[in-house]
Amino acid sequence: MSGEIFDRAGVSIHPTALISAGVSIGKGTVIGPWAEVEENVTLGRDCRLAAHAIIRSGTILGDRVRVDSFSVIGGLPQDLHFDPDLNSGVRVGEATVIRESVTINRSTLEDGMTEVGRECFLMAGAHVGHDCRVGNHVVLANVVLLAGHVSVGDHSFLGGGTGVHQFCRIGESVMLSGNASISMDIPPYLIAAERNEAIGINLIGLRRRKIPRVALVELKDAFRDVYSGTNLPVRAAEMLKAGRLQTDEAIHFLEFFAHGRRGFARSRRNWTGPTSDA
Repeated sequence: MSGEIFDRAGVSIHPTALISAGVSIGKGTVIGPWAEVEENVTLGRDCRLAAHAIIRSGTILGDRVRVDSFSVIGGLPQDLHFDPDLNSGVRVGEATVIRESVTINRSTLEDGMTEVGRECFLMAGAHVGHDCRVGNHVVLANVVLLAGHVSVGDHSFLGGGTGVHQFCRIGESVMLSGNASISMDIPPYLIAAERNEAIGINLIGLRRRKIPRVALVELKDAFRDVYSGTNLPVRAAEMLKAGRLQTDEAIHFLEFFAHGRRGFARSRRNWTGPTSDA
């Protein structure tokens, strides 16, 4: 390691840390004992790498990112067909906190990036699989497991032990209860639990975000009307065409049903089991 060069840049590196040549390290960053940073890594300003943190090649950490002990950022995808010579990586947004033993795998796509947004909190043992897109202000509680190609919207909270199937979409401001088993898409602004069960609107989370009351009323109406039937995408499209709901939040909720490949969570009152595309 070139400790002298890094010291001149205002960086504190423990003598036992392993830093590859060509690493870009921002001013004010602190790297703890036995941490490892591979080649082709960018660390922003004022980052903190705890003892034994590992940052693999192709990783970009924004300013003020904290990585706790035994976390591995940018590790190989858990894909039997992946070519380790492929150029890909992980990007983590500014001020995100990554606690102990978190793993974030790099993308399986050439020049692709697995992404975690800014000001997220990934608690101990969480796993973010290859090609995931985690938004801003997201909380992954202890041992949340995201399979490959999962997307999580801004301001969502995933309870401890939750598992999410590959290619699922978790919408904005969703709350998933602890130990939920998710194999279908969860529309934005909902609370979901157990196996793909939509409980209702995440009112507490939305109020904390200061979402206007008129939007909350429309979201309640949209949820009730869409989930009153069995063909959710058709009902959502009908409501959009009718133009009765006007707030951005309600429209975003309805538009969510126009896409996806996993089907949609069902409400408890009309749950009949997974559909054929689950």
